[in-house]
Amino acid sequence: MSNSGPSSWIAARSQSFDSSGIRKVFDLAARLSNPVDLSIGQPDFDVPVAVQNACTAAIHEGKNGYSPSQGVGPLREKLKSHVAERYAHEDRDVFVSSGTSGGLVLTMLSLVNPGDEVIIFDPYFVMYPPLVQLVGGTPVLIDTYPDFRIDLAQVEASITDRTKLILFNSPANPTGATATLGEVKGLAELADRHNVALLSDEIYSQFVYDGQLHSPADYNANTIVIDGFSKSHAMTGWRVGWVHGPAEIIQTMIKLQQYSFVCAPQPAQWAGLAALDVDMAGHRADYRTKRDLLVTGLEEDFEFTHPGGAFYLFPKAPYGTGSEFVAKAIEHDLLTIPGGIFSRKDTHFRISYAAPNETIQRGIDILKRLASEG
Repeated sequence: MSNSGPSSWIAARSQSFDSSGIRKVFDLAARLSNPVDLSIGQPDFDVPVAVQNACTAAIHEGKNGYSPSQGVGPLREKLKSHVAERYAHEDRDVFVSSGTSGGLVLTMLSLVNPGDEVIIFDPYFVMYPPLVQLVGGTPVLIDTYPDFRIDLAQVEASITDRTKLILFNSPANPTGATATLGEVKGLAELADRHNVALLSDEIYSQFVYDGQLHSPADYNANTIVIDGFSKSHAMTGWRVGWVHGPAEIIQTMIKLQQYSFVCAPQPAQWAGLAALDVDMAGHRADYRTKRDLLVTGLEEDFEFTHPGGAFYLFPKAPYGTGSEFVAKAIEHDLLTIPGGIFSRKDTHFRISYAAPNETIQRGIDILKRLASEG
């Protein structure tokens, strides 16, 4: 007799991947009384007051209904102005997405057909392979260990007649690596040469500590770029991102947003408009200090690539697998994320330094003790 009931109704597309391992760590954190939490990838500072005020003002002014799917006019126009000032691409358009995750979903729905291949660099943000699989695509993973640099020859060798998209992220989660100008320019030119779409996830664009952010859109006018307010302004729960790229692709994404997310939350969009005028340089300097505190504290005991951006360190476990080392750290009330969640390899673990300096120092002390026990 065939299976019946709810379990038989679940679509096959949802069974090709598991729940996020990060969420499992969050659940575990809730059971610890006083954890040293270096696991969560969201800023430890609060939303700027001017941004909070803009949101509450919008609420009190009755701006609580649906907005146009492409975003409220003033925010979209200001974003278009910023984008045009940098890129000067005649065909580049912008829309406001329901978070950068919404932008990623809509990109996949707009571009990837069943059977298409999407090149992803390993380690990768945890959502990338599942989103490709969700739309019937095939993730093609390119190993970047041990230094998380992009080998352009390896990328070119991985391109087939089924390759539709290259998914690029710099500064990167989970490694904190920032791509060099040569890597960015080379990848942009390679994608253009092979007529492959290029998606640049730039959600950590405001957290670049060494030099400047290099975007492939500077060298390839067809690059699709995703950014947002979640990390830069601590607005992770407000769900406001934006996407810019070739007009035909952006219009397709807006059409799909009408039938899925509908729009980003309207009061939060007005807050985003205010956020564009808030200088976050002080917080960026604070996070550079946090990075240096963590790097200096661990460099004698752990092997890692120096992170140039975001707010993550991705050390190699000093013994055992990444998962085994994270489990041992949990026994000492320290929460980090096993690297196997972001990779086919389970050799590393992710530390988030989006935390108070005191918490970072406690984490350093625990990690150094654990390393010495190996």
